[in-house]
Amino acid sequence: MPLRIEDYALIGDNHTAALVGRDGSIDWLCLPRFDSGACFAALLGDPSHGRWRIAPAGRVRETRRRYRDATLVLETEMDVDGGTVRLVDCMTRRKNHPLVVRLVEGVRGTVAMEMDLVIRFDYGSIVPWVRRLRDGSLSAVAGPDALCLRAPVACRGQDFTTVATFEVHAGERVPFTLAYHPSTTTPPPADDGATIDATAAWWSAWASRCPYDGEWREAVVRSIVTLKALAYEPTGGIVAAPTTSLPEQLGGPRNWDYRYCWIRDATFTLYALMTAGYVDEARAWRDWLLRAAAGHPKDLQIVYGPAGERRLSEWVVDWLPGYEGASPVRVGNAAVQQFQIDVYGEILDALHTGHLSGIEADQASWDFATGLIEFLESAWRRPDEGIWEVRGPRRDFTHSKVMAWVAFDRAVKAIDRAHLDGPRDRWAAMRDTIHADVCRRGYDPVRGTFVQYYGATELDASLLMMPLVGFLPGTDARIRRTVEAIERDLVRDGFVMRYHPATSEDVDGLPPGEGAFLPCSFWLADALAILGRHDDARRLFERLLAIRNDVGLLAEEYDPIAKRLVGNFPQAFTHVSLVNTARNLSRAGGPADRRRHEQ
Repeated sequence: MPLRIEDYALIGDNHTAALVGRDGSIDWLCLPRFDSGACFAALLGDPSHGRWRIAPAGRVRETRRRYRDATLVLETEMDVDGGTVRLVDCMTRRKNHPLVVRLVEGVRGTVAMEMDLVIRFDYGSIVPWVRRLRDGSLSAVAGPDALCLRAPVACRGQDFTTVATFEVHAGERVPFTLAYHPSTTTPPPADDGATIDATAAWWSAWASRCPYDGEWREAVVRSIVTLKALAYEPTGGIVAAPTTSLPEQLGGPRNWDYRYCWIRDATFTLYALMTAGYVDEARAWRDWLLRAAAGHPKDLQIVYGPAGERRLSEWVVDWLPGYEGASPVRVGNAAVQQFQIDVYGEILDALHTGHLSGIEADQASWDFATGLIEFLESAWRRPDEGIWEVRGPRRDFTHSKVMAWVAFDRAVKAIDRAHLDGPRDRWAAMRDTIHADVCRRGYDPVRGTFVQYYGATELDASLLMMPLVGFLPGTDARIRRTVEAIERDLVRDGFVMRYHPATSEDVDGLPPGEGAFLPCSFWLADALAILGRHDDARRLFERLLAIRNDVGLLAEEYDPIAKRLVGNFPQAFTHVSLVNTARNLSRAGGPADRRRHEQ
């Protein structure tokens, strides 16, 4: 059985990432990109589907781990009878090839160690051909892929795996490296032994640029480092998570591939990067957004590949049983075919946020924006699949209409503030029309709250965005009653559900049951602060910080009954929301998100 999701930590090289367990096993790694086939897929099956474990041979009495300062270099200490060993893991800054470095350090006494390397390309389905090269390294080849293992200990084949046993004494260092290369090329040369320190120095220098000095600096910096780790460096795209099919419900079917870049995350991510001082990364993300979304507005997708790829066909990996039996395991994402109105608003809001934050606007980006707005003038009335990418029927989701309002609002502001060309009066009138439509059809006068979709009586956590994007002020009684109703009806043990479990199957076409969606809980903290309930907002935020794992990482959701993280891990949207809420609550006078609509 795999470990709990929270028992994993992340290492990466800004092209891909691996999950390393507390037990010293790398159970997930896709090479050479985030969305490539996995060569270690034990996370979604068992060790026979691929892993790389280095650990003491005897019983481990205690395990401690941490990242080396504000870096992505992971250190895991394990105590056994008679000694302590430290395992240092990282992926080095990529030059030509992906390289995983694992260093075993003797801390105390003498510890018997064992290594178990199970390489299975294509999500655990392909056993490679393994042979020893002249320099003593091991080469594993299958089709287009190859891995090269270098180690100073004797390795041997056993049941189509590579194993080794050795001892490490106090003060001794035993390095292992695993390099990926195309099978048509020769293995890359051995590293010079300084890769871990060089990698740590790079991450330390990068993290030191963060100017945030508020109350929760450690959590903010760790989240920013995690966000950077999920950035695909060649293009600037940021994947939602490095994993696929970690379940939103333990044992359930809500298992999706998140190794892609969602447009919906654009505004939140831009704001988090800009407020954390990372203008270059924010500009790269904005530029990725413009390139990926280029084309006819009607063809806009909600999600793209790390380089802007559009074909993300979904298929089931039927030979993998899934994390703790949660099936099916999916690769690709069928949501790419959905129509979601809110992404048009997210793009206009992202461009607006970038401009306010100092990212220069140009005529090309404005021409692109005006094309989206012109399409939205008629398209905003159409039902859609909404923010939660439901696989049930299309509806007139209130949040989608609110974000259509955002699109026209930001376009009008761009004309007013940047003196850009456009039919300002027509778009202002359209903004007013949508606002009136939402207030009339998305509001239940009997309940006294806004609702999930037109004609419904149910709530939806996405309604918390209404004051955050400036649709209505927090002083509006309808907003206050909506937030209070969400607190009563959608909060479970202090965490916010996306919508009521009893109605989930009717809404999204799937059996009910999932964890609390963590970004929604951060939104509630933001909304409470806007309502002037600062103490309540801080308590909720501290509760969210408390469920981070021991190295500061969060998944997409949290199961308040099992008290476990669930969903893909670590989740960029969750960490972006953490950064933004920390910034909001540490500012005098209320959430900083107000600047998105007041400036």
